[in-house]
Amino acid sequence: MSETLNARATLDRLWKPGCDFLGSEVAILGGAMSWVSERHLVSAISNAGGFGVIACGAMSPERLEEEIVATQAMTKRPFGVNLITMHPELDRLVDVCLAHDVSHIVLAGGVPNSATIRKVRDGGARAIGFAPALALGKRLVRMGIEALIIEGSEAGGHVGPVSLTVLAQEILPHIRDVPVFVAGGLGRGDAILSYLEQGAAGAQLGTLFAASEESIAHENFKKAFLRANARDAVTTVQLDELFPVIPVRGLSNEGGRRYARLQGEALQKFQSGELTKEEAQLSIEHYWAGALRRAVIEGDVETGSVMAGQSVGMVKEVRPVAEIIATLVEQAVDAIKQRETRIHAPG
Repeated sequence: MSETLNARATLDRLWKPGCDFLGSEVAILGGAMSWVSERHLVSAISNAGGFGVIACGAMSPERLEEEIVATQAMTKRPFGVNLITMHPELDRLVDVCLAHDVSHIVLAGGVPNSATIRKVRDGGARAIGFAPALALGKRLVRMGIEALIIEGSEAGGHVGPVSLTVLAQEILPHIRDVPVFVAGGLGRGDAILSYLEQGAAGAQLGTLFAASEESIAHENFKKAFLRANARDAVTTVQLDELFPVIPVRGLSNEGGRRYARLQGEALQKFQSGELTKEEAQLSIEHYWAGALRRAVIEGDVETGSVMAGQSVGMVKEVRPVAEIIATLVEQAVDAIKQRETRIHAPG
């Protein structure tokens, strides 16, 4: 028993900076997943000791306000809101968060400007940003970002080109003045522990929570996760470097193949002058929004977008959020105990 208590104390010490920043019992954030990260899942994560995050996505300010109020009715613990920096009503969305005393705002989908970061902080919320490279991480910290998330290409949904393994080595040794949370492909507590020991303050997970009992995702969506292996979660391919699109990772299906054809059509319309680059790229984003809704809400896992990280192969059953978090903690504690056993073994 004392070994377990000592190991848990070690874990708590390692992720204390993350817990202190988030105001949570464990430094585990829920990844913001459109259509999935809403009141039920977000409140369940926070109530279980983690830190839930609402995915605002394309919501209007009025719709976001409704979701925040509903979430606050389901949990008294802290949670955050993920805002897309390209949203045309970003300022109003920040106002809504501040008016309802949201404690943390995650600025995603692009580099936030200094004015937005300052507005978040002046309003009393904590500002979190994404850093896909060390130089950008340092720049964001100088701009006033109070914590960073580094997300590897193993993650589901829109992803960058670099794995978490590499990002962690590039960023964690060099950014120590703000908490840095790791994300992408994480499915076990011992893996989270390894990043904490490298200097991470905590971890963000999405795929495991998307298939939880509290997730409102359709039964077909969750069953697709249970059937999948890591190699089934693939990224889309960019057809032309002059027409950049952010890769999206999801389970291979007809929807992904249909996207390839759509991208080709959008590229042709851009090249012919029928659409501007921005209009063509926006048509692709609209496709993903609709395809994701079909999969998550309607259960169309053939032509819809089943966004999932490579950790999907570790989803073996649909479980309550509290059980998922408890298992992650137990795995981390067991790894610490096993290491201590090896260190003190006679030999």
